[in-house]
Amino acid sequence: MDIQVKKLESSDIDSLIDLIELFEDVFEMQQFVAPERAYLQRLLKKDSFFVFVAFVDDAMVGGLTAYMLEQYYSTKPLVYIYDLAVRNEYQRQGIGKRLIESITEHCKRAGVEEVFVQADEEDDYVLDFYRATGGLPEKVVHFTYPLN
Repeated sequence: MDIQVKKLESSDIDSLIDLIELFEDVFEMQQFVAPERAYLQRLLKKDSFFVFVAFVDDAMVGGLTAYMLEQYYSTKPLVYIYDLAVRNEYQRQGIGKRLIESITEHCKRAGVEEVFVQADEEDDYVLDFYRATGGLPEKVVHFTYPLN
């Protein structure tokens, strides 16, 4: 299987929309309404937002989104992987690993200090995936403050 990974450019808005629809499907998001195209286009133009997508035979089968975070402890930024998904029928075929390799290589070249991602403690499959791709787990508790 020939897996091609591409970092989206600001002109790749249709691919970003396709990826969001892939996320909606894989994450089984109910009644999700995506932001307007103009908003997504502005987001895609930001230097601090990264999108990597994976293709097999010209079909998008996975992708990830990430944000660069400037620090005050170091001059080197951090990158936070926000979402990563691979279509169910393509999972366990090395696509997610290729996506992780692509973003970490990109970040090394860009002088990023560290890439990090969160995973639910109950999701053994995801935890095993991140361990298998070289991720080092940390025990943390995530708190949210809903504002709506």
